[in-house]
Amino acid sequence: MRDLPIFGNLAMSDPELINEQGTTIWLTPDGHDKLKKELEHLTMVKRPEIAERIRDSQDHGEYSEDNSELDEVKFEQAIVETRIAELKAIFGTASILEFSNLKTDRVGIGNTAKILDLDWHDEFEVRIVMSIEADPNNDLISVESPLGSAIYGQEEGVEVSYLTPDGTKKVKILSVGK
Repeated sequence: MRDLPIFGNLAMSDPELINEQGTTIWLTPDGHDKLKKELEHLTMVKRPEIAERIRDSQDHGEYSEDNSELDEVKFEQAIVETRIAELKAIFGTASILEFSNLKTDRVGIGNTAKILDLDWHDEFEVRIVMSIEADPNNDLISVESPLGSAIYGQEEGVEVSYLTPDGTKKVKILSVGK
């Protein structure tokens, strides 16, 4: 595996690919929209809902140290606020991939890869994404996953092996796309 992430065929160390913080989180347009909707839901729906539940507990005189319902609401509030902070941090360093700009000479973040499982002779296609938007059920494979790290930076026609809980798997990259 290479030391630096690959974007199309450029290393992420190239100045045009890194923001001023030095780290870029590359998101697909769909991944960006999904995280944006999550942030909007947390800030516009969940946060006010939790605040209302806390106010209700206070108004009913249930604001005491032994109020387990209030403790649960405060715990939920902490989880929601932590996630809001995480999402804001992500958006502070995120850039949206433009599929039309991706190179297809090797597998990089944002690329699709048509794969042949050499053990089962099964073909499938995956898109390589950052771990924040990985969703194997929808063929969005993290660059950090066993398969993702095995094919990452590789060219069409290359055969690679990777470890899984079921043992070593061997695949061939049939094509690299946008």
